[in-house]
Amino acid sequence: MNVVTIPFKDALKFWTKLGFISFGGPAGQIAIMHQEVVERRSWISENQFLRALNFCMLLPGPEAQQLATYIGWRM
Repeated sequence: MNVVTIPFKDALKFWTKLGFISFGGPAGQIAIMHQEVVERRSWISENQFLRALNFCMLLPGPEAQQLATYIGWRM
């Protein structure tokens, strides 16, 4: 498991920006999370993201919020 150190300032800036984006609803937020966190910034791997997304889909409640919480915890 690779551990990536992410500056708190960068993480706070991204999560605040994502929190204000409501275009597309949860599906849009999940797509933005994937593009930014996996593809652009490489904070987590594709495999980690997909596993987390699959797990969040099984749980009751808002998937985008659960996924953001998990990614934040991993960081």
